[in-house]
Amino acid sequence: MSQLPKDPMILLSYVNMQLRDFYSSLDEFCSAQGTEKEAIEEALKAVGYSYDSAENRFR
Repeated sequence: MSQLPKDPMILLSYVNMQLRDFYSSLDEFCSAQGTEKEAIEEALKAVGYSYDSAENRFR
């Protein structure tokens, strides 16, 4: 996650915007960003958010 925001709330906003505007899944986003899905999920889980694949966003 070297190029992604470190602050979890900014990360949440950034990832959800990217998923909404450019990517059809978290896997696609992670592949394009060169980051591990688990790292994003853990960072956002720490602040109470989890990925909803049906809505393609963290909630």
